[in-house]
Amino acid sequence: TPYRKVVNGVVTDEVDYLSADEEDPLVVAQANAPTDEYGKLIEEEVLSRFEDDFPRVKPEQVNYMDVSPNQIVSVSAALIPFLEHDDANRALMGSNMQRQAVPLIRPEAPFVGTGMEYKTARDSGAVIVAKRSGVVESVSADEIIIRADIDDDSNIDFKTGYDVYKLTKFKRSNSGTCINQKPLVRLKERVEAGQVIADGTSTENGELALGSNVLTAFMPWEGYNFEDAIVISERLVKDDVFTSIHIEELETEARDTKLGREEFTRDIPNASEESLRNLDEDGIILEGSLVKPSDVLIGKVTPKGEGELRPEEKLLKAIFGEKAGEVRDESLTAKTGIEGVVVGVKLFSRREKEKDKSTLIRESNQIKAIEKKYEAQINTINARKNEEIRKILLDKTLASNVSYGDEIVAKRGTKITEELLNLEIPLEKFEIKEESARLEIQKIRNLAEGRIDELIRERDNKIDKIQKGDELRPGVIKLAKVYIASKRKIDVGDKLSGRHGNKGVIAKILPEEDMPYLPDGTPVDIILNPLGVPSRMNVGQILETHLGWAAKELGIHVASPVFDGAKEDEIKEALKEANLPVTGQTILYDGRTGEPFDRHVTVGISYIMKLIHLVEDKIHARSIGPYSLVTQQPLGGKAQFGGQRFGEMEVWALEAYGAAHLLQEMLTVKSDDVAGRTRVYESIVKGENAPEPGVPESFNVLVRELQSLCLDVILEQTGSKEGKNIASTEKATKKLDKDKQ
Repeated sequence: TPYRKVVNGVVTDEVDYLSADEEDPLVVAQANAPTDEYGKLIEEEVLSRFEDDFPRVKPEQVNYMDVSPNQIVSVSAALIPFLEHDDANRALMGSNMQRQAVPLIRPEAPFVGTGMEYKTARDSGAVIVAKRSGVVESVSADEIIIRADIDDDSNIDFKTGYDVYKLTKFKRSNSGTCINQKPLVRLKERVEAGQVIADGTSTENGELALGSNVLTAFMPWEGYNFEDAIVISERLVKDDVFTSIHIEELETEARDTKLGREEFTRDIPNASEESLRNLDEDGIILEGSLVKPSDVLIGKVTPKGEGELRPEEKLLKAIFGEKAGEVRDESLTAKTGIEGVVVGVKLFSRREKEKDKSTLIRESNQIKAIEKKYEAQINTINARKNEEIRKILLDKTLASNVSYGDEIVAKRGTKITEELLNLEIPLEKFEIKEESARLEIQKIRNLAEGRIDELIRERDNKIDKIQKGDELRPGVIKLAKVYIASKRKIDVGDKLSGRHGNKGVIAKILPEEDMPYLPDGTPVDIILNPLGVPSRMNVGQILETHLGWAAKELGIHVASPVFDGAKEDEIKEALKEANLPVTGQTILYDGRTGEPFDRHVTVGISYIMKLIHLVEDKIHARSIGPYSLVTQQPLGGKAQFGGQRFGEMEVWALEAYGAAHLLQEMLTVKSDDVAGRTRVYESIVKGENAPEPGVPESFNVLVRELQSLCLDVILEQTGSKEGKNIASTEKATKKLDKDKQ
């Protein structure tokens, strides 16, 4: 890391890069140590680092000085204002949770930053930066074209005359959030090299914006913010302050099976017209369709083998011939919890000798779009070429007559005028005497033609690639992908966090009128529990709240760099300037009664982020569902539509309560007693009492396991007069049932 060399107490401009081992035996002063105009350290004793200690030393003993106060922390930690007032554990949580922030549809840069926000956003690659200076020639939601400045007009390169920046629109990120860029520049605006010309995800005007600035109060509210829970105002839901867009990707493939080819089609057996209303003739859902759980997204049929035909299907086949009932419905449907709009559909197919009609139409549309795009680029080059040639031809002497239609409009030896060039005469007809100008024109034509040839080759390659087909895995004929976008508003159960490791889950969303309000009638947006601060020792959040309030009232954004941030006096000064209470506390009134609360409450602007741990992705319930083949116990996890694991410690809890019947039910009929499950269902339908549980499947698995070790397990029935051994669990169960009867 870089350090400035210090010689005899004077800081030089010489920078050395030292490793941790090299730095260890040296005395290093902090970057904000005061110096005079000549760089001499002015304090009698300088706070510094030496080995594992932080001694105060004389200026002459200092070897090096930090370049910047925040160079000892990472980028994510350098984004936390007042980091020096936070406990290390909480700072670690804060820097990690910034990576989990969901891009919001209305991102806001923080009122209290550290000065690193712009640099971080620029270097992340999320924003688009101008490569060269120039003027904005065209701007739309999809692309920005900048006409670059050309230093030397005599050396024109048609490749570099225009910079085209393509914007990413509503693309899915790996975490299922939405990547979307929007332009920041206007038509004919002057742009400098390195300027941010388009915002990306989680940026505002080129500055990092992971969350929103909200009016915060630190107070308990009816116990709803107990243990890190959070109470928020309905305004945050209504105004889409914490609304984000999420995109789900679903895919399915058509394979070549032993029984024949699978195919995508809307001709699905036993499907109603209603369920197929949004599918095209290929059986793929149309873009813009609204999707709800269990809707068909891609219609797919698989050939059936003769062996798996049911009697009624055999009958249909006998009546209607071959076609009926020889395919099985294997369509891709929307999973539970998926609700939204189809924003993209992709179909990949292998190259085949004969293409179906829909494939040909799709290819033709793609080819037309490519041809249109390249035609526009070629027209731009030709226009630029003609413009440059006109500049050269102006005021030159004609070497031959120039005719327009049948009449001669300019005779040999006359000068070429602006009016003459404005007539619709091809520029090739102008022959001039000046040799150097002729060579210059030829050079421009060659450059333009070279660039046009390059573009034509590029265009032909792209068209060829479309006609060739896609590279798919062996055995796969077609692959279809569907992208579904949904808008997620903030909800009870969602996780929110500040930048100081102060995280919590929303427990209640209150109507605006019930929220506590300031003396001027402004309701607060979010209520945090004050007990979350002292023991966590992340006081940075309180300082941020105070300074944020002052910054908002003054209408400014503040940078408080790490280890060189605003002091308490400066915060008080800012509050005074904004005509706010210097304590940062004010009387709040209860929104429900209009009565003031007992004491003053800390109020201010906090920067709050919505994290990727959303309740909608986590909430899950199962009635009946899939079971494991071996143990016959329900599967686990939301993805498998599984049950909740009732582990060893949960068993102890029920044992401690003496809840014997509940425990028995948990370990048998609700888990792996196969026969018992069926009998319980039967008894519920008939309205009878639940029957006695049978033998759990896990016991049978244990018996089989022991048998594989040549240990024959015998179940012995207790209380039997004969004392007979019963060799198998199945016999035991039957005998027990008989005895009961």
